[in-house]
Amino acid sequence: MSLETVVEDIRDEARERAKEIRNDADQRAEEIIADAEADADVIVDEAEAEAEREIEREREQQLSSAKLEAKQMRLEARRDALQDVRQTVESTIADIDGDEREELTRALLDAAADEFDSDSEVRVYGRSDDEGLISDILDDYDGFEYAGEHDCLGGVVVESETSRVRVNNTFDSVLEDVWEDELKEISARLFEEQ
Repeated sequence: MSLETVVEDIRDEARERAKEIRNDADQRAEEIIADAEADADVIVDEAEAEAEREIEREREQQLSSAKLEAKQMRLEARRDALQDVRQTVESTIADIDGDEREELTRALLDAAADEFDSDSEVRVYGRSDDEGLISDILDDYDGFEYAGEHDCLGGVVVESETSRVRVNNTFDSVLEDVWEDELKEISARLFEEQ
């Protein structure tokens, strides 16, 4: 064999080997591309699923937030309505006059007077507009004297230094007790929750 034939055989063999390497590389590249495409499909599916979960979480948060805001608005509206009712009641109580005011003031003073010893010097406070009424009523009580103004809707605040007792029998205190005791019923009637 001639040198040229050997060289040609080596070249043919090298070409054949290069062709095999290229075919193997192409096949390996196709496998890598197929694996990468499969991985990409999985990643896309996971990303879509995560996006759907995130959308659902966001929707639930917004829905929950809207429900909470609506509930707060209802509560605020109820609070405002109850405040309006309370102000109307206070105004109505403050406007009580004549015999009814005297009767109520006398009843509150009688209840307070039971808390004091008969020899106590007792000071009575009341609404400035009721000074004359209270002074007239106090004519019936020994040791009791009108001592000045108390900011209230009516009624009396009675105290004695000797017995260190102070009784708040104002219309305000009575209203507060009734309001606290009946708030649930008032609310149920106002908002028809029975």
